[in-house]
Amino acid sequence: MVKLESFGAPIPGGVRVMSARELKQPATAFASPRFCNVGNFMRMERVSEPDGLDFAIYGIPFDTACSYRSGARFGPQGIRNISVMMKTNNPVHEVNILDYLKGADMGDVNIVPGYIHPTYAAIEAFASRILDAGALPIALGGDHSITLGELRAVAKKHGPVSLIHFDSHADINDEVFGEKYNHGTPFRRAIEENLIDPHKSIQIGMRGSLYDAGEFKLAADLGLKLIPTHKVREMGIPAVLEEINKRVGKNKAFLTFDIDFVDPAYAPATGTPEVGGYSTFEAISFIRGLTDVNFVGFDIVEVAPPYDVAEITSLAACNIVFEFLSVLALQKKEGRRA
Repeated sequence: MVKLESFGAPIPGGVRVMSARELKQPATAFASPRFCNVGNFMRMERVSEPDGLDFAIYGIPFDTACSYRSGARFGPQGIRNISVMMKTNNPVHEVNILDYLKGADMGDVNIVPGYIHPTYAAIEAFASRILDAGALPIALGGDHSITLGELRAVAKKHGPVSLIHFDSHADINDEVFGEKYNHGTPFRRAIEENLIDPHKSIQIGMRGSLYDAGEFKLAADLGLKLIPTHKVREMGIPAVLEEINKRVGKNKAFLTFDIDFVDPAYAPATGTPEVGGYSTFEAISFIRGLTDVNFVGFDIVEVAPPYDVAEITSLAACNIVFEFLSVLALQKKEGRRA
C-alpha cells in the first residue's frame, strides 16, 4: 500500500509513505493505449517479470482485425473486472489452484491499434518472455487474430504444436476483405507458417450459415479434424473429449477458446455471435475434461464488453480461464506437470 505524505498527517503502522517526488507519471497513451493494463485477474499479484511462475496471465486488447462488431479490445479489462468473483478452490477437481501453481498477472501487451503486424511482433515478444522463463502463457483477448502472434512464440519455443480450438467459426479463410491477416484467417496462416501440426489438431463447435459450402471440407483438406456442432450434439461431450485425446495424444497443445462457442443467450457480448451454441455449463464441462492434455499455452478471445448484459459474457470467460487453471493444478497435484 502506498500513501502520500500530507500536512502533518499521521503515518499508519506498516504502511510505507511515498513522497510526491517518488511518484511516477502514468504511461503515455502514445506508447500504451488507454485501455491497456487495467486491473488484475482474480486479484492476483501484478508482476513485470515471469521468473519463477508456473503461469502468467496477460491481456492482448486488440480488435482491429474483426469483421463485424468491435469492442474486444476491452475484453481483458472486462474479464479482469468480474474475475473478483472467482475463488481459488475447484470442488470438481478438488484442488486449490494456487496451492499447486504459482501465477500472476503481467498486465497487457502494448498493442498498436489499427496495425496488425507491429501488434503481432509485440505479442510474440511478450509471450516469448513468459515461455523462456518456463511459465505457461494465458492470454485474455482481443479478437481471434491475436492467436497467430501467440502461436509464433509457442512454436519458436516448442516447435509445431497441436491446436485445440473451440469456436463457432473455423477461422481458416485465405483472405477476408482481400487481406491475409484477420480474425477469420489465423489458423490458415498458422498451418502455412508451420506453427501447428494440423494432423494432430482439432476444431470443435463450428455452426451457423457459411459463405463457402465447402468450408468443413477445406478444414479436412488442410489436415484438420473439425467436429461441427450438429455432430457434437450427436456424439455427446464424453465422446468428443475422447476424440480430442485421440487426436492430440501426448503432443504439446495450445488451447484457444472463442467465447462465441457459447450460445449468445449465455454470452451475448461477442463480435460475431451464432445461435445454436452451448451453455456455460457445457463449455466448462469441455474444459474440465481435458485433464490428459499436455498444454503449453491458452487464450480466450472475442469477449466484447460493450455488448454485455450484467457482465455475463465476461463472467463466462473468467470461469473458463479458472477451469483451465484447475486442469493445470490437477496435473501438478498428480505429478503429471513439472
